[in-house]
Amino acid sequence: LVLWGVMPTLRQLEYLVAIADLKNFGRAAQASRVSQPTLSQQVRALEARLGVTLVERRLAGTDLTPVGREIAERARRLLTEVKDIRDLAKRAAEGAAGVIRLGVTPTLGPYLLPGIVAALHREQPDLKLYIREGIPDEQALELARSELDMLLSPLPINGEGLVIEPLLRERLYLVAPPDHPLAGAARVAQADLSNIAILSLDHRHHFHRQVVALCEESGMRLLRDYEGTSLDSIRQMVGSGLGLAILPECYIRSEVGGSAGVKVLDVVGWSPWRSIAAVWRQGAAFAPAYHSIAKRIQVEATKLSAPA
Repeated sequence: LVLWGVMPTLRQLEYLVAIADLKNFGRAAQASRVSQPTLSQQVRALEARLGVTLVERRLAGTDLTPVGREIAERARRLLTEVKDIRDLAKRAAEGAAGVIRLGVTPTLGPYLLPGIVAALHREQPDLKLYIREGIPDEQALELARSELDMLLSPLPINGEGLVIEPLLRERLYLVAPPDHPLAGAARVAQADLSNIAILSLDHRHHFHRQVVALCEESGMRLLRDYEGTSLDSIRQMVGSGLGLAILPECYIRSEVGGSAGVKVLDVVGWSPWRSIAAVWRQGAAFAPAYHSIAKRIQVEATKLSAPA
């Protein structure tokens, strides 16, 4: 009983992990859905129980002490294990029924998920998907914190203790306004791409970083003042004549995306691609369900990328 009295609670460990992630008491309290005084009081109680200082409190921000960082990492693993224990019990009671929280990037979800959701509902009517679009790097962190169950994301994905199921390699194409000089050419030489203005997504997206790399390789010029919020917005800006863009093959072939209002260019010797994967935590109780979703995504993506 004396030993149990000095043990931290799971909720206190959750607060410490939130501070480690967000570097700020206010944001950590908001993410934890408690008031800042409550979070601060509980962290001080945790420090008193353990007999060490975990958090360095400064006017300019908040950081963890070395021992605080070590405890936070161990706490993160512990909290994930607790979540998986609860999920395992739930799965044993309900089978494959329940809600799966699926994180997806806007460069994939709108054109891949409609067919997948319909197919899964036919095959497993009790399985429901709560779908959240977001930035891949941020969602990888949410997966590690058990705020998401599964990700659909471009590679690479950084993180330990993850199952990464590669699904497809997707070609990337260069598109131009129909009245652009390059749009009338049967084939475009790479030399003709020099200083061509290219549109892209918000800089936080993995796809943005890939477009930057392709611009540097081909001598194209990224328009940093006109970042799109979605592939649709980029395609529409291209159609208006604002610049050219690089778009994924499955988006171009999909019903919700397509090539309306733009011309897909055939560039000699230019064939970039990106890899797409499904990701979940190792040891997750619902791993069989995640695997079935991954395979369904793979089937739908193959249909989109198959030659017409």
